[in-house]
Amino acid sequence: MTGSQAALSPLNMGPVTALRGHVALRRGAIVALLALLLAFLTLYPLLMLLYGSFHTAPPGEQGVFSLDGYRHMLTGENFAVLMNTVAISLTKTVLSLLIAAALAFLVARTDVPMRGPLEILITLPFFIPPILTAMAWGMLGNPQIGTINLMWKWISGSENALFNVYSWGGVVWHMMQYSIPFLFLLLVDAFRAVDPSLEESSRTSGAGALRTMRRITLPLLLPILSSLFVLSFIRGIESFESPMFFGTPAGIEVITTRIYHLINHQTVPDYQTVTAMSLGIVVLMMLIVIWQRRLFGGRNFQTITGKGFRPRLVRLGAWRWPAFAFCMLFFVLTVLMPVGQLLLGSFFQFVGFYQADMLTTKHYVSVWENAVFWRALANTGLLGVTAATATMVLGAVVAYIGVRTRWRGRNLLETLAWLPWFMPGMVLGVGFLWAFSLLPSWIHIYGTVWALFLAYVALGSPLAARVMSASFMQISQDLEECSRAHGASWNRTFWRILVALAWPSFAAGWVLTFFMVLRELSASVLLYSAGSEVLSVVMMRLWMDGKAEEVSVIGLLMLLLVLLFRFVELRLVKRRISTF
Repeated sequence: MTGSQAALSPLNMGPVTALRGHVALRRGAIVALLALLLAFLTLYPLLMLLYGSFHTAPPGEQGVFSLDGYRHMLTGENFAVLMNTVAISLTKTVLSLLIAAALAFLVARTDVPMRGPLEILITLPFFIPPILTAMAWGMLGNPQIGTINLMWKWISGSENALFNVYSWGGVVWHMMQYSIPFLFLLLVDAFRAVDPSLEESSRTSGAGALRTMRRITLPLLLPILSSLFVLSFIRGIESFESPMFFGTPAGIEVITTRIYHLINHQTVPDYQTVTAMSLGIVVLMMLIVIWQRRLFGGRNFQTITGKGFRPRLVRLGAWRWPAFAFCMLFFVLTVLMPVGQLLLGSFFQFVGFYQADMLTTKHYVSVWENAVFWRALANTGLLGVTAATATMVLGAVVAYIGVRTRWRGRNLLETLAWLPWFMPGMVLGVGFLWAFSLLPSWIHIYGTVWALFLAYVALGSPLAARVMSASFMQISQDLEECSRAHGASWNRTFWRILVALAWPSFAAGWVLTFFMVLRELSASVLLYSAGSEVLSVVMMRLWMDGKAEEVSVIGLLMLLLVLLFRFVELRLVKRRISTF
């Protein structure tokens, strides 16, 4: 018997079998621990929504089984709120998709001047927290003292306001300011990827530019357009800042503001109805995604082949500079005007009274002496760094198991990580209210920064898992095999190959998650308490107290923070990518 045969003989299989069993047990333990963690972050609050929808008492108190929450949810008033939510979101989505597609086409496929800088400027509004521009446009578009309307009255002599932001149109307009750059980010590369030979064939057959766009380009982009339509529609349904700031004063309610008002603006908060409505939103979003997948499942939209191509730019001729002006107009309306208003409001004693004798710096002094502001700044920085890091580490581990292994349970981990995608911040906040209240008394989470930390990690897990999955998919298995064949251990291979190559995606995802923490208001406003405030909550409280001038100061400081991390993303990450 040879040495190899002896090694494989039944007498020597015991240690090998034991080793394999130990490895399988260790893998199972890792998957089980991750599944428990993800279930606590995502499945547990969802199940608590189901429990709370049948529970008559508020979270943490004893109650009885009841269907009153669903009966109250199915009233005519709530149906009108649902229809209003759908109408606002649908209008916002259609308009945003049209404008984003036009901007993406101009930047990606035409000779519009300064296409590179325009691409950066158009995407900048996506990184500014919505609460900042909401408050800025509250000062710009107020029908009585808004800067736009004051200038209009001074120029025209009219007594009527030009623009009232506290209206249905104002809600849609503010939501579009974030939807357009988000859609543009995803569409601009899609336009670059379409094989121009198909469009050239259409043009040589006698079709004009508009007909070619309508009959060739847009149908080829139908899969991504439909996906973005659904995603933008869902984001519109879960929007909170725009309806809260511009809809509530005008008596316009959507689902998210209805939930907030039922908890905070009633003598006895109606938690059962709120929970039933939150669960209804989750079901609605799942149905929308299922419908979209059924609609386009199995259809073939392949346009990119192995044949190399270089997209031919469309010559705009005399329309080059008008197209450039159109792109710059979006940047002016969504960035320069709101930021300019915050700067203007921070130096005058009262917003709307812009005389020289009203200039002051006392609002900066008030903010500097505000202990709550400094506490919120520290909480925001701490939560931003820790939540972004924890979220990306969790997403990287889940993505690695899902993409690079064949371990049992990997599909379960991916499903749990994606579950918060169907749960808006307001809904997740309601779920965590119930989840934290039913924990053992010695586990005190609600009212602490831990409540916000867990909510941010849960909300960021779909993004983290998606970013890292895409990164790991791009790294060939051959690189790992080559490293191991040259004697490197698994740990050395993991850190020197996978981590090194995936680091740029990790860093980009970290910055995006940090921005998410800065922007998040809907979950924060339900889960914070005295001592755990974040900047978005403090700004909202100051705004409701009529301190728009101090809000302007804090808004400018937040913008500096945003620009700092945007600089890090554009410079540090790109520099790291260039080293590979």
